[in-house]
Amino acid sequence: MTILKIVEHPDPVLETECEPVTAFDKKLKKLINDMFDTMYDAEGVGLAAPQIGIAKQIAVVDVGDEEGQIVLINPVVTAATGSQTGPEGCLSFPGLFGEVERPFEVTVKAQDENGKEFTIKANDFLARALLHEIDHLHGILFTSKVIAYYENEEMER
Repeated sequence: MTILKIVEHPDPVLETECEPVTAFDKKLKKLINDMFDTMYDAEGVGLAAPQIGIAKQIAVVDVGDEEGQIVLINPVVTAATGSQTGPEGCLSFPGLFGEVERPFEVTVKAQDENGKEFTIKANDFLARALLHEIDHLHGILFTSKVIAYYENEEMER
């Protein structure tokens, strides 16, 4: 178990367009495992590579539902429908939470840790988490989409 340092805003890597992954090797698999360890240790539901200082198109998500652990490499949103507004936070912005509007349902095409392409359809909270992490891979921070900010106590409701 390796816990990596989470990069915090205003580190410039957080606003960097990430490079596609081309090497699907043991090093990548170790990085993905370390990213999951880091995400769980920080009590997050998603983590993107730029959040650990790596400008590559890699993200991990686990919202605690039946989908379990999701690895997204070189993800592309192929469809997005509906609308939802809800609270979001970010491990790179400790203690900051905001109301963000996102599509309710998304379809994402990506590769897994072996380079195999797959498609995932998600709605509600999982769709929100996938989109939040995919935004990170393009240098887009949730703070650019916030409608209203919360104090920590308000998030506990």
